[in-house]
Amino acid sequence: MSCEFEEIQGTFPFWDPNLFLDDDGRIYFYWGCSTQTPIYGVELNSEDMRPIGKALVLIHDNSTKIGYERKGENHNLRSPEQIEEIVQRFAGMYPDASEELLIKVRSSMGNDPYIEGAWMEKHDGTYYLQYASPGTEHNIYSDGVYISDKPLGPFTLAANNPFSYKPGGFIPGAGHGSTMTDNHGNLWHASSMRISMNHIFERRLGLWLAGFDQDGELFCNQRYGDWPYKIEQKQMNPWSNPEWMLLSYGKPAESSSHEEGKEGSKATDENVQTWWRAEFNSPGEWLEVDLEHICNVHAVQINFADDQINATLPTGTTLNGERLIDGRQYYTRWLLEGSKDGKDYFVIKDKSEASTNLPHDLILQEEGKEARFIRCTVISQPFDQPACISGLRVFGIGNGTLPEEVSGVQTELLNKLDLSVCWEVDEAVGYNVLWGFADDKLYHSHMVFGCNQLTIKALIKDQPLFIRVDAFNETGITEGCIYRAV
Repeated sequence: MSCEFEEIQGTFPFWDPNLFLDDDGRIYFYWGCSTQTPIYGVELNSEDMRPIGKALVLIHDNSTKIGYERKGENHNLRSPEQIEEIVQRFAGMYPDASEELLIKVRSSMGNDPYIEGAWMEKHDGTYYLQYASPGTEHNIYSDGVYISDKPLGPFTLAANNPFSYKPGGFIPGAGHGSTMTDNHGNLWHASSMRISMNHIFERRLGLWLAGFDQDGELFCNQRYGDWPYKIEQKQMNPWSNPEWMLLSYGKPAESSSHEEGKEGSKATDENVQTWWRAEFNSPGEWLEVDLEHICNVHAVQINFADDQINATLPTGTTLNGERLIDGRQYYTRWLLEGSKDGKDYFVIKDKSEASTNLPHDLILQEEGKEARFIRCTVISQPFDQPACISGLRVFGIGNGTLPEEVSGVQTELLNKLDLSVCWEVDEAVGYNVLWGFADDKLYHSHMVFGCNQLTIKALIKDQPLFIRVDAFNETGITEGCIYRAV
């Protein structure tokens, strides 16, 4: 089936566009990406795609009422000194930058949130205008939603917000996304996740089950949002817990070599921004994780990192500004092995001659395989960089019993937008702190490791708040009790 396209003449400037076809055949256009301007919308003529009438202002930032719109890592605002340091670093990198450009950098790196990434969805006669905030470089990048009974509003903030929000875990961030329905009626939300080590826009894509509850609230399940889950060709339960648990967190790791500060343990700390890096640039460097006891291993995720890449331009090409689209073929090749005793090894997956370049590869053992040691030997990475792995993550079922139910939960409302939560320490691997505006709508979550305290800073002013702290270990999940936050 072939499609014919007709080029049309643009009539106005825009950024972050979203085109929405309503079920009555009318077309609407939404756009906006700025710390200073809002999300706009306008109807378009279906014949020539020209605006019908004037553009309408639909969403403004409102960070004094909406806590999740506050910028900064964990919503901690930057100080004037930190902002100026960023500006001066930019000026050092680009000595020819104009004062006008530096003013724009100062504004974008300040504490005013970005309001961007419009996306429209319609469900049961209600229009759900989604938007991203407050900044792509932060772990709290999220998607919020406004609702209306008309495609151009007026819109009001939905009760469940931000509906997409993943500030914790191995790789955080869940903003600038879109929702879509598959052939089996499942709603999915895809959005970008943050790395931001080599560049502010260094990101990956996340995909999570979403839905509308019985009251029409749009939600997205990100409780274990960077763990493996099964996608089935049928209607799925969006709140199913993962079948396999994380086995590798905090486990000892050895390597053939490492650079100072980039030891093997950096690949088991559940932090995409740290990694093991081999000291030498040669094939055969290896990283091995000791699970400390024999486990039933079902999946291994190998997350390769980019670090100090010295790339050479293809012959006859030049940079277009800072960007280069490199069409050459590269390969990521490795050998993954397992062992029960650290002496005799068996092959889990051999990609030593792979013709693919997969920086985040997932190796499945559906039936499970008993192993204590998991070793990855790196054959080659693109640009001949030394072996770098940010996460050698192992999933399956370990030994022991379920964790105890979390006890001693205490909450303190620090102000209208921040809530402190703490609980008693036990032997759990980690915790998922859940919250929502009703006791049956705990749609938000923040996964933490190695601590028993969290400050939630994504609240909406004067909205009721309910909390639950779940504990998980290598055998499963134990749900906690629900508390009304005070």
